[in-house]
Amino acid sequence: MKNKVVMGLAAIVMVALLSSCGKVPQAEIDATNAAIAAAQAAEANVYLPGEFTALQDSMNAVTAAIEVQKGKLFKKFGPVKESLTAVQAQANQIAANVAAKKDEVKKEAETLLNDIKTVVAENAKLVVKLPRGKEGAAVIEAIKADLAAVDGSVAEAQGMYDKGAFMDALNTIKAAKEKAAGINTEIKEVLTKARIRF
Repeated sequence: MKNKVVMGLAAIVMVALLSSCGKVPQAEIDATNAAIAAAQAAEANVYLPGEFTALQDSMNAVTAAIEVQKGKLFKKFGPVKESLTAVQAQANQIAANVAAKKDEVKKEAETLLNDIKTVVAENAKLVVKLPRGKEGAAVIEAIKADLAAVDGSVAEAQGMYDKGAFMDALNTIKAAKEKAAGINTEIKEVLTKARIRF
């Protein structure tokens, strides 16, 4: 009789242990999702896209592991909890790194905005020195149209910068600077061939 009671108690304890191990760690899932959302709100997807994608991949892997455990008779969420803790720490670290990256991008955009203004000003001075000739007028008009497009891009980039969209501003200004530098080289080549000092 005593044996049956002990066996019964042991069975109850075993079931209790298994059921406690078999609960989906919802609090940890919620905390990890909140950390990922905070990283996205900090614009990690914009300033650290590679790291943010890796973070999402890690969370997807954990979610898949949870689904596998849900399908088992004896569920073990211990390793999943450890993974969730790691992903949460990863999300917090990425969110913390965004500020430094944002500041770096802001400074680079600021430098390029100042640099391009010098090139644009030089182009404006040089374009008036271009030889007019038969085909010269058409070339000058084409160059002026390109210069106007660069000016538009600079203004657009400045607007983005002022709104705090530093990555968009940087990408816009990089393209504009490349175009402005190309125009500058083209004008100087024409002036050199025409033996006009610049």
